[in-house]
Amino acid sequence: MKKNILITGASGNLGKATTDRFLKDGYNVIATVTPGRPLKYKPEGLQWYEADLTDEKSVEGIVKQIIADHSTLDAALLLVGGYAFGNIQNTDGAQIKKMIELNFETAYYVARPVFQHMLTQPKGGKIILVGSRPALVAKDGKNSLGYALSKSLIFKLADILNAEGSSRNVTTCVVVPSIIDTDENRKAMPDKDFTTWVKPEQIADAMAFLCSPEGEPLRDTVLKVYNRS
Repeated sequence: MKKNILITGASGNLGKATTDRFLKDGYNVIATVTPGRPLKYKPEGLQWYEADLTDEKSVEGIVKQIIADHSTLDAALLLVGGYAFGNIQNTDGAQIKKMIELNFETAYYVARPVFQHMLTQPKGGKIILVGSRPALVAKDGKNSLGYALSKSLIFKLADILNAEGSSRNVTTCVVVPSIIDTDENRKAMPDKDFTTWVKPEQIADAMAFLCSPEGEPLRDTVLKVYNRS
């Protein structure tokens, strides 16, 4: 029987790479997309639902529907997020709130019902969150203050979920990319050495490892996927 995996943010660069990887690995991939922005690619084995992940009630309804349709969720990759420049001088409260909404609340609103459902599953489940190096390294976060602060909550969420889920084999991992090699990042930083960046496919490979039998023994995992940047 195919395993079911939920992937949020499937229309992004990392979302497409992970979707392709898990379809290749034989998973039944369940994706969420922003309402009114359907996926431009629809490979066989992919099912998708529209959901505004900044709306908690909407997310609760969609996750409930996904569980009703598929019964079991073996894994969930929560990839939605956003980035903004800004240091202490030009980052106001509104910017902080926006970053928390995009990077923490979108993850929490999905993780909460998914985690509770996984606790009821005989085999548990795995949740993978996306952290950031600026949240771990202060000098990297000083010019992206709101982003760094919002991503720091992701690590704490993982710790708390692991504290509650360990006895039921529900584990939460955090994958931490460096600069991701995308067209958008190349345009934003044309003078940088792109060869040192990490490719979306490499991050997808790391997530696939965490969900594999080889990754099963890992606990409280923070996996840094930096390449050479």
